Amino acid sequence: MDNSQRQTGGRGIRIEGVAKRYGKGDTAVDALKDVNMVVAPGEVVGLIGPSGSGKSTLLKCLGAVIEPTAGRMILGQDVIYDHGWQIPDLRALRRDKIGFVFQAPYLSPFLDVLDNVALLPMLTGKTNAESRRMAMDLLGALDVAHRARAMPSQLSGGEQQRVAIARGLVNRPPVILADEPTAPLDSERALAVIKILNDMAKKYDTAIIVVTHDEKIIPTFKRIYHIRDGVTYEEAGEGRGFD
Repeated sequence: MDNSQRQTGGRGIRIEGVAKRYGKGDTAVDALKDVNMVVAPGEVVGLIGPSGSGKSTLLKCLGAVIEPTAGRMILGQDVIYDHGWQIPDLRALRRDKIGFVFQAPYLSPFLDVLDNVALLPMLTGKTNAESRRMAMDLLGALDVAHRARAMPSQLSGGEQQRVAIARGLVNRPPVILADEPTAPLDSERALAVIKILNDMAKKYDTAIIVVTHDEKIIPTFKRIYHIRDGVTYEEAGEGRGFD
């Protein structure tokens, strides 16, 4: 089944012919040339490629951090980019529809675990009580509820990454962008994080893209996109261990 045939069921993400050029004339650099991807709801897809292949640029385009030069990006049933942004409030788009998980957890050192996760729904206008309830539900699902009142400095690396995943999921975004989320972790913790992402994708019907160089987790993906010289190529992955 090719990209044009695979359906996202009204959620997920679809990218069609996305390109990004930096500069003009003789000094122009094409960081992305022709990127095509489809990630269905409930699916975790790997994105791999060598340094300089365009992974970071693509993630920034998907995250509405930088503007592509051409192409279309569709989030759920909303066209968010079509040779120009179609969404007037990109900040709200990032807050409400895109979750981010990074290589480093980037937790606020001044907030405890519960408030690190609850802050985002508070910013969307939910009450403190409702925001903390949502946060506690996710912390419980990720087996770190018992650390809710701990400060980030008191957590292990694996616990910090679980809290970061909870923060990325707390607003129930249709898409999660994970940038090297297992790079600092050993094999056991890396596989645990990927299992959590798979479990959360299925539970919350979330489409997840994982950018990675981590050979420990590559065999877990059922589908993989390679990016080379700004162009994507899809292949079937091994998909081991998370059925």
